[in-house]
Amino acid sequence: MTLDVGVLGYRFMGKAHANALARLPMFFPEAPAVNRDVLVGRDAEALADAADRLGFDRTATDWRDVVDDVDVFYNLGPNNLHPEPSIAALESGTPVFCEKPLAHTIDDAEAMAEAASEAAVPAGCAFNYRFVPAIRYAKGLIDDGELGEIREVRGRYLQDWLVDPEAPWSWRNDEDVAGSGALGDLGSHTVDLLRFLVGDPDRAGEIERVSGQLRTFVDERPAADGDERRPVTVDDAFTAQLEFENGAIGTLEGSRVATGHKNDHAVEIHGTAGSLGFSLERLNELGVLLADDRGYRTVLVTDDGDPYVDHWWPPGHVLGWEHTFVHENAEFLTAVANGASFAPNFADGLAAQRVLAAVERSDDRGEWVTVD
Repeated sequence: MTLDVGVLGYRFMGKAHANALARLPMFFPEAPAVNRDVLVGRDAEALADAADRLGFDRTATDWRDVVDDVDVFYNLGPNNLHPEPSIAALESGTPVFCEKPLAHTIDDAEAMAEAASEAAVPAGCAFNYRFVPAIRYAKGLIDDGELGEIREVRGRYLQDWLVDPEAPWSWRNDEDVAGSGALGDLGSHTVDLLRFLVGDPDRAGEIERVSGQLRTFVDERPAADGDERRPVTVDDAFTAQLEFENGAIGTLEGSRVATGHKNDHAVEIHGTAGSLGFSLERLNELGVLLADDRGYRTVLVTDDGDPYVDHWWPPGHVLGWEHTFVHENAEFLTAVANGASFAPNFADGLAAQRVLAAVERSDDRGEWVTVD
């Protein structure tokens, strides 16, 4: 079985997923065969060049010509382009894989999740950090009860690519397109990771209440061509306090102006019997403290038997950021081929977005709010 894949978007995420699709036959031969069929975008000339570089057979400038003509549709466009093409694809019976956050507004995210629930095909949301081997290892420890009762969680995602006030404006600075700034761009990943790791109702359950603060430090930035300045209408950074259903507490923060942090996505989880710590900047390592340990130890998650590692290099040979996309694509496309469920799905994307929407409401009101 060969799946014809259509992809909307050919820049950052388009390259990441095209690279993953190209690697699947070599490293995940059990995954279904894939044909990079059609690449979708608006600029025909740039699109043709991208299709040649990324290995696609053809191009299209209108997603409407694609969604019912391929076996799988990847929506990797800006956030405001997630709802309409994704819903149309699902309604035509085409499985959809959509970038995060699920949409630029909570209403659109709810519409997408509803369409996915009514479709008889998988709909995946692109939270690739679930597929880091060290995160899978951490999930196993938590599920086995090694940490005991979860009491505290901490999550942060820090970058510094917008520290310079002269860094050029992009769609990620526009509320009408992105929905939010660091909150949706980075916070969605962290909320999903916390839900994935500790979201079992028998442990910390779902995030129930939040108290949040958003801040924009640079109000306008130069356009890419340098001829004008455009307003920044999203947050540069945010912080939030969290309360889980069973009383566990936590903190959440994200920033695109955290000087010195390139891609520092980190979580800490503290339980009555142990603790875990992870940072994406040390992707192959997991800090672990269990009942018989006298202090934290660093576990290098690159050994035989560790999640996904047997598909790659000999034990001890580290993996990187791009490998998470290979794992993610292998899992999703296998689910498509087998008619099976896939997680994280659109319901997970909506659950994360509801937490982020609550952070925004809390900032507006200056008070704790309930996630709904």
